[in-house]
Amino acid sequence: MPPMTQEEREAFLAEPHVGVLSVTAEPERAPLTTPIWYEYQPGGLVKVITTPGLRKVRLIEEAGRFALCAQVAEVEDYRYVSVEGPVTEIRPASRQERYDMAARYMGPDQATDYVNATDESQSGNVAIHMRPERWNTFDFRRKLDG
Repeated sequence: MPPMTQEEREAFLAEPHVGVLSVTAEPERAPLTTPIWYEYQPGGLVKVITTPGLRKVRLIEEAGRFALCAQVAEVEDYRYVSVEGPVTEIRPASRQERYDMAARYMGPDQATDYVNATDESQSGNVAIHMRPERWNTFDFRRKLDG
């Protein structure tokens, strides 16, 4: 089964799937793996927004890289894209970035309510950017077609 083309994988990753972030953990532990919202535009960087001080942020800072997997897990439409690469920036996330991320997953009306409701608890969040370096893809629909 051929992998997705560059255009297919980038278009798939740009869709609003819940991603699964993975980062190398401490010795004697498996990688830390956790679901997360993310943003990606074809040819650009992967961005996640999260709370500073969490274990995943510390591990990302230590490793200097992370991996992200997005998938559709339906029987006749099983596809995934995983991407891994170096962190290019960790900085405070703006309120607009938090709104944009929420709107991606919840729509604009719910995003406004969500950001207003979480201003106090999430106003200190950080944006972490990763440059895609290695890609893995699978599209089960190709197997069904031929």
